[in-house]
Amino acid sequence: MTAYASFPESEYRERMARAREALKRKGIDGLVSIAPEHLFYLGGYDSWVASNSPQAFVWNVNGGEPTLIVRDVDELLPRETSWVKDIRTYKMVVEDPAARIAAIAHEHGLKGKRVGIELQSFAVPYAFGKALMDALAPITIEDVTILLGNLRHIKSPKEMACLEEAARYTNLGLEAARKALKPGITEIGLAAALEGAMRHAGSDYWAIPTELTSGPRSPGGHGTPRERKIERGDLVHVEFAGVSHRYHTVCCHTMSLGEPSKRARDIYRLTRESLQAALKVIR
Repeated sequence: MTAYASFPESEYRERMARAREALKRKGIDGLVSIAPEHLFYLGGYDSWVASNSPQAFVWNVNGGEPTLIVRDVDELLPRETSWVKDIRTYKMVVEDPAARIAAIAHEHGLKGKRVGIELQSFAVPYAFGKALMDALAPITIEDVTILLGNLRHIKSPKEMACLEEAARYTNLGLEAARKALKPGITEIGLAAALEGAMRHAGSDYWAIPTELTSGPRSPGGHGTPRERKIERGDLVHVEFAGVSHRYHTVCCHTMSLGEPSKRARDIYRLTRESLQAALKVIR
């Protein structure tokens, strides 16, 4: 087993079988997956660098093993985390990643076939997406963003175990934030207490930054922590996640330093009553 694999190979093989069935139902012959969540879901490749470097999982659904393509400086990463044996690289800046990926897709017998790509992924910006489609020609491109995403809706027992572990980290982070919330602490300091507790417990890196705002900043929605000192009477909004093997359990929480105002209490009461009413309807 790979040194830092999140799951045994059998888990990925089962996912591949479901992906093959779903793709074949749509008449799709192969996959050139670019979205990092699917490189992880199907290939086990754990890496954040898709935000600045093209990577791909190339696979002919009618037979054969998949290929992972990454930039040369990152070759160690899939060898640490992925079950895929065929790992290819391209020289960063020197080689054209679109041409390299296309050549490997043709090598997999996909020339002139119908191939799925996640065209809605942030990892396929316009310039790279156009270069890739030009290089893949005469392949017919089909958007499989939703199709592949739907495969992830129902979690396996191993995935559920990751979510439960992530929830444990989240609870530890929230507990640490409550203890650290005192007059004079900055938003950044409070975020550090929260994040540090989760990291010390074993939490993986998170997909989004911790959102933390206080006082007049608290209605800001998705604001990140600043140097602002938290004062007595402030509301503090926080949203963050504990992470286990890339599986996130998210907490959205509002705390009050000292007694909250009547308006804050009224809003909380209405929100709680609305939630309870909704839960009764959906159960």
